[in-house]
Amino acid sequence: MVDNGSLNITRRTAIESSLLLGLASALPARAAASSTISAAIDAGKTGHPISNYMFGGFIEHIGNLINYSFWSEVLDDRKFYYPVDSTPLPGPKRRIPMMTGPGKWMPVGPDSSVVMDKTAPYVGEQSPVVHLAGSHPRGIAQSKLSLTAKNYTGRIVVAADPGVEISATLIWGRERQTARIPAGSTWATIPLKFTCGGDTMDGRFEIVGKGTGRFRIGAVSLMPADNVKGFRADIMTLMKEMDCKILRMPGGNFISGYDWKNTIGDPDKRPTIMDPQWHFPQPNDVGVDELLQMCAYVGVEPEWCVNTGFGEPRSGAELVEYVNGAAATEWGAKRAANGHPEPYKVRYWNVGNEMYGHWQLGHMALDQYVIKHNLFADEMRKVDPSIYIIAPGGFVDEMTTGQGIVAGSGSPLVQYGSDRDWAGGMFKNCWGKFDALATHAYPPENKHFDIATGKNVDITQTLVEWAQAPAQRVATMADCWEEYKKRFPKLDEGRVKVFFDEWAYHFQGDFKGCLAIARMFHEFFRHSDFIDMAAFTMATGWLDYSRTQSTISAYGRVFQLYNRHFGRIPVAVTGNSPVPPPRYPAGGDQPKVNTGSATWPLDVLAALTADRKALVVAVVNATEEARTLDIDLQGFGSAASGQRWRLNGSGLDAVNRVGKPPEVTIMQDTFDATAKALSVPPVSIALYQYPAA
Repeated sequence: MVDNGSLNITRRTAIESSLLLGLASALPARAAASSTISAAIDAGKTGHPISNYMFGGFIEHIGNLINYSFWSEVLDDRKFYYPVDSTPLPGPKRRIPMMTGPGKWMPVGPDSSVVMDKTAPYVGEQSPVVHLAGSHPRGIAQSKLSLTAKNYTGRIVVAADPGVEISATLIWGRERQTARIPAGSTWATIPLKFTCGGDTMDGRFEIVGKGTGRFRIGAVSLMPADNVKGFRADIMTLMKEMDCKILRMPGGNFISGYDWKNTIGDPDKRPTIMDPQWHFPQPNDVGVDELLQMCAYVGVEPEWCVNTGFGEPRSGAELVEYVNGAAATEWGAKRAANGHPEPYKVRYWNVGNEMYGHWQLGHMALDQYVIKHNLFADEMRKVDPSIYIIAPGGFVDEMTTGQGIVAGSGSPLVQYGSDRDWAGGMFKNCWGKFDALATHAYPPENKHFDIATGKNVDITQTLVEWAQAPAQRVATMADCWEEYKKRFPKLDEGRVKVFFDEWAYHFQGDFKGCLAIARMFHEFFRHSDFIDMAAFTMATGWLDYSRTQSTISAYGRVFQLYNRHFGRIPVAVTGNSPVPPPRYPAGGDQPKVNTGSATWPLDVLAALTADRKALVVAVVNATEEARTLDIDLQGFGSAASGQRWRLNGSGLDAVNRVGKPPEVTIMQDTFDATAKALSVPPVSIALYQYPAA
C-alpha cells in the first residue's frame, strides 16, 4: 500500500492506468517496437519501502558445496569415514557439481599395512592404524590436492608406539617439505606448518612412519595460513564486497536430516555423518559456531534453519538456547565453553524447510504438521520470545507446479482451502506461531506448466519472455496472496510477511541470466508491501571459484548493481505500451496479469533513495533491438546531470571466470538528466540516478 493511501503500486495498477489512456491490452509487442515508448514516473506516489533483505542469499550443505567454496580445508575425509585402502570410492549418486569428491586416503605401502580400528577409534566409527616395516616408510597419503604458493598450517591427532619416527610431507611438483611429528603412546594434537613454493592441482600430502610397531591417526587438517577462522580469506573478502544483507543457512533439504549437536565443540571430535538427504559424508566442520561467526565477520544477518523433519521441538529449543541463551543457561554454558561467551542474538529462525514436499525427510500430512510446527514455535519462544519465525509456506502456485504434488492426488490445480493448500493450512491452524511464510521457486527454462495435465510442456519463447519467466512466479505467488487476504483478513494488518528464501533460474552464470535476475528484482520490489526477504540459490553463485581462486561472477555483479545503486522507496510508473495478455489460463506458473511495466518490451521500475535526495530509474531491455524511452518525471525536480550505472557484457553468453579477464562489469558514467528521451541499448540493464535539484 502507498504511504499516502492514494495508490497501490503493483503491475496490475500500472497496466490499468495505461488502459485508462485508451490503449488496448492486446497491443502486440511489435507495435511498441515501431514507436517511442513512454514512461510517466510519479515520485509523489510512493509504495512500501524495499527491504534490504531482498538482496539475500541461501547456502546449504549439499555435497561439498560449502566445504569446497567457503571453507579452506585442503584435505578430504580428514576424520576417516572411509577405510584407507586402494579400493576406489563409489561415485556420487547424483551427478551435480556440488557432489564432486570426496578425495580418498591411500596406503603408503601395501593395503595390509593400514588397518581400521573400529574398537577404540578417536572419532566416528574407525581410525587408521599403520603397521610399520622397519626402514620402509608406511603410512597414508592423499593426492590431487589444490595448492598455491603460500604458507599452510594444520594439525594431526596421533599416537605411536615407543621409538616410532613419524613425519608429514607436503609435495608440489618436484618439490616437497617434511615436518617431523613427535608422538607418544596417548592421543596428542601436533601442530603442522608448511610453506608451499608453487601452484598445483596435483599436490600430495603424506603421513608416514618408520621403525617397529605401529602408530595411529585420529584426525588431520591442512589449511592456508591466511584462513579466517577456517574460512577462505579470498572468499570472505568477496562476500564482504557483495554486502549480502541476510543469509539463510544451513539448509535446504539437508536440514531435515541434520543434527546440530554433531557440529559443536572440538572439530576433531565431531563425527563425520552420512547426510541422509544427499547421501554424502559431511565432516561437520562448518557447524553452528563457524557459520554464525562467519556471518559476524562478513556483516550479514543470519537466518538459521531448524530441523522439523527428523528433529523434534526439544532440540529446536535447545538450539535457540545454545545460540541466544545467556552463558548461565545449560546450553549457553556449552556455547561459552566452546569459546563464545556472548549470545549470538540470532533473530531470524526458519522453522522447517519445504515440509509440504513428499521428498522432504520427515514429510507428513498437513493436519499433522501444523501441530508439530506449533510445538516447535512454542518451545523455541519459551527460550527466546523475541525470535522471528519463518514457516514453510507452500502457496497454491508452488504446490500446483510440482513442489507439493503427489502422484494420484487428483487435479494438478491445487484448490484454496483443500488439504493440499499448505499455506492456507498454516494460516488457519498456526496463526500467531509464525511471522512470515516462506516460498521457493525454481522455474525451468522454456517450459510451461500445463494445469490440465500437471506436466511441464516445451514452449518457444522470445528472449524477453524467457527473461520474464522467473518474475512470473513472483506474480503467481502475489495472486495467491491476494486470495489469502480475502480468506484471512488479518493479513491486511501487514504483520505477516513472505520470505522468498530460495529462488534461482538458469544456473549458467552468464549475462543472459542477469536479465532474468533484474526482472526478478523488479517484481520483488513491486510487492514490497508483503515480500520482505529474498534469498538467491546459492549464495556461492555470486562467485566463480576454484579450490584456490575466486572472483565475482556475472550474477554477483547484477546483485551489486541493484544493492548498491537502486532506490529503496518505490514510486509509481505508468506507460503507453502495456504488457501483452497471458497466453495461458491463470494458475500454476501463469499469473492473472503478466509481469512488467506498461513500457513493453522494456521493464521500467523507479524508486527514491532512502534519503529522498535522488530518484533512480531502472531499465531492463531483454530484446536484441535498441529502444527509445521517453521519461516524464512527475513530483520530482532533477538536477541537470545524473549518474548512470549499467551492467556491461560482451554478449548474452558473457561470464566472469577465475583466471580470466571479467566479461561482465559495472560501468559508471553521466547522462543528461534534463533530456526527455533515453537511448536504451539492446540486451541491457541500466540504472539512471536523477539527483534532486
